[in-house]
Amino acid sequence: MASGAPNGKVYIHELVAIRDQNRQRYMEHVAVNWCPVGRVERNMLSFGIWGTVGSTGTWPEVVLMWELDGWHGLAANFERELTNPKLQDPSLERWWGEAVALRRGGHDRVVVPASYSPTAEQVVAATKRPAVYYHEVIQVVPGQAPTYLALLREHWLPVAERLGLELVGAFRTAMVNDSEVICVWAIQTWDGWADIEIAYESDPDVARWRLHTQGLVRDWRNTLMCAAPQSGLTTGKIP
Repeated sequence: MASGAPNGKVYIHELVAIRDQNRQRYMEHVAVNWCPVGRVERNMLSFGIWGTVGSTGTWPEVVLMWELDGWHGLAANFERELTNPKLQDPSLERWWGEAVALRRGGHDRVVVPASYSPTAEQVVAATKRPAVYYHEVIQVVPGQAPTYLALLREHWLPVAERLGLELVGAFRTAMVNDSEVICVWAIQTWDGWADIEIAYESDPDVARWRLHTQGLVRDWRNTLMCAAPQSGLTTGKIP
């Protein structure tokens, strides 16, 4: 899914803590009741809606990514949301009220894509409805997130594609000291994921990549995610 044209977008990356067994209800609430409003009123597109595989990370959890037209698009989004006494968009007051019963809070980041990272429209147009996704968070030496993303494109992407990882997005976290990278990869089958885990332990090209980034990468963690039924990654159409 890697893009051939520079990606000038900015993204909001959300980790949402879900109450009880409400993950599916929350994903549907986002897709059906929030996405159309965000698209029309804010030009804010759903890049992805996923549920975290609990055995690999926090549970129950929903991961959301939103695409906006650069920094000014994000600023316009914040202005619409926060320029009122309640610090809340009046048109979404009912949505927020219903969401309270489904979620307990969360953690957001603003992330900036690598130039080769595809846009929401490109990702959805190319989707093959993968079985599972890798959600990769990489901690790097402060100031070196752009370096890591450049090395990823040159040295890791060809290996990853051979192993069965398809790039959905590669980002550096903004508003910090360029010390974090987030990547999302699509994996077509569960057996394919198992083969990737075996390769991570034994493939010489993987070992070479780890050595190549030694001293640059401080830590990394992968979790698995599954796309929501209403996500554009499942339906082939941005909700």
